[in-house]
Amino acid sequence: MAVSGKERVDVVVVGAGAAGLACAADLTARGLAVRLLEADAAPGGRMRTDRVAGFTVDRGFQVFNTSYPQVKQRLDLRRLRLRPFTPGVLVSTAQGIRRYADPTRDLRRSGDLLSGRAGSPRDLLAAGVLSARDMLEPAALLRSRPDTTTRIALARAGVSGSMVETFFRPFLSGVFLEEELATSSRVFHLVWRTLLRGTLCLPADGAEAVPAQLAAALPTGVLSTASPVDRLITGGVRRADGTELEARAVVVATGAPAAARLLPGLDVPTGRTVSTVYHAAERSPLTEPTLVVDARRRFLNTCVLTEVQPGYAEDGRALVATSVLGELPPERDATLRAALAEVYGTDTRPWETVHRITVPDALPAMPPPYPLTRTTRRGGGRYVCGDHRATGSLQGALASGARAAREVLADLGLGAAV
Repeated sequence: MAVSGKERVDVVVVGAGAAGLACAADLTARGLAVRLLEADAAPGGRMRTDRVAGFTVDRGFQVFNTSYPQVKQRLDLRRLRLRPFTPGVLVSTAQGIRRYADPTRDLRRSGDLLSGRAGSPRDLLAAGVLSARDMLEPAALLRSRPDTTTRIALARAGVSGSMVETFFRPFLSGVFLEEELATSSRVFHLVWRTLLRGTLCLPADGAEAVPAQLAAALPTGVLSTASPVDRLITGGVRRADGTELEARAVVVATGAPAAARLLPGLDVPTGRTVSTVYHAAERSPLTEPTLVVDARRRFLNTCVLTEVQPGYAEDGRALVATSVLGELPPERDATLRAALAEVYGTDTRPWETVHRITVPDALPAMPPPYPLTRTTRRGGGRYVCGDHRATGSLQGALASGARAAREVLADLGLGAAV
């Protein structure tokens, strides 16, 4: 039975992930009465952090890229107390560890590049030209390029199959959560651009510090947590407790599966699933804040989080995060530990398993031809936004939320949509 009582606002935003927070912020900035409803106990969507036995563990391995335009516009980076990863990665190969450093930022660590151990002169030249072009060309020009797969784009840039398998595929598998380099080349070029221009970091309080800062900037009373929406109704939403909230517009800013449930007929991309296991070690197995990837596909990436942010472990132990594609059942733990023992050159059997988590739909699949942005309008005063409507990244989620706000404002006669 429905609970009596109705509220009326200008806009209801369903879902307080990055997209919903950006949308609500832009709408309230224009003076609209907005309610942001979040089913979980705190905002953030997939950007959440848990405290487990004195360790700070994100819900899946996440990094923060400082070069995203929306990030620069909306966040006070100083307050996040960011600390950076090394500019480059270590790749575990059958021939040993290879370091791929950015020579423009860290020439001291570029020995493998300069000696030829990391690739032939021809491959390094091709990768350098590709990188310079992506970093320096206007983003609009990158977006206008013909779309193909990342693998084809690398081949056309002159990168050999050997270099692809040794560096690009292991590294990009962790970025796009797929191993075949089937992601849109436009998406690849834009992401590569941000990696070259920005710095990968971790916030001192974990990934959830990002949505927490966005939520704190909203006016009092806008955000309601632990407030799931059961369904959309004509002129508003019906919450799980039976109460109805009337609105001139409703923006669905949830993940793709929930959006498809609330908006029947919505076309959503396939989701990529990733699992992360967190181990505690008495001593750090790698005394530098560097990401390690695996050319033999035993895992996506691994790193010692406490080398980046020592505060992630209260007791002074090292916290190691390792991610794999798909599920990670406990019976695979011994195999994964053996791979990590080889990579880190240490006995991993004493490592304590602190936490493990599987994140379904961690990223949308982005095969070509892939629309980098699309309208949020669904008709009848309904809108949808999220990274599944743009690119699978924090930038994509924030930009999609901003677009939803512009289109709502335009449809309510309060501004022109861009």
